[in-house]
Amino acid sequence: MSRVSRRTVVSAALVTAVAVAIGLCLFQPWTAFTDTRVDEALPTAVEAAGPTAAEATGKTEPARDPAPENLAEGSFVTHEHDTSGTARTVRLADGAQVLRLEDLRTSDGPDVRVYLSTRDADDVRTGLGDGAVQLGELKGNLGNQNYTVPAGTDLSGFRSAVLWCKRFSVSFGAADLTPVTH
Repeated sequence: MSRVSRRTVVSAALVTAVAVAIGLCLFQPWTAFTDTRVDEALPTAVEAAGPTAAEATGKTEPARDPAPENLAEGSFVTHEHDTSGTARTVRLADGAQVLRLEDLRTSDGPDVRVYLSTRDADDVRTGLGDGAVQLGELKGNLGNQNYTVPAGTDLSGFRSAVLWCKRFSVSFGAADLTPVTH
C-alpha cells in the first residue's frame, strides 16, 4: 500500500472545510428549526397634519377615514414547503395598496421573497413569469404582515401572491388572488 502524504491529508481537510462552509451558507440548515413570528396590524392612511378649517371652528365632526377596501384574496397552497394562510390585496384610504398575509404558516428559509405574479398559483411552481413584482423579503414565516405595493402598480394584472426562495428559484407556496366583489 502506498502512504498518503501529510500534504495530501491537509489539502483534503481544507477542501472539505471550505465545502462544508459553503454548504452551510447556501442551505442554512438551522432555518429548518427556527420560526420568526410577525404580527403587524393593517396599516391606515396617514393622518393630515393639523385640524381642518371645519375642525378648528368646531362646527362639524372630523371626517373619518374610509375603511380599507379589499381588492382580491386567496388561500395559500403548498409548493416546496408546507404553506398555509391567506393573501389579500388592500387599498388604504389614502390610495396606497398593500399585500397582506394573514395567519401565514410556512418554513423559514434562506432568501425568501414576497412577489406578485401574473401567473396562477399552480403555474408559479415552474417560475414567477414575466412582469412579477418583488415586494420585499419575507418578514417572518408565521403571523400577519404587510407589504407595500409600489405606487402606480395596476393590481388587476396579477393573479397570485408568491413566497419565492430567490437563492434556489423555488416557490414555497402561492395564493391565487381572486377579485372581491363589492
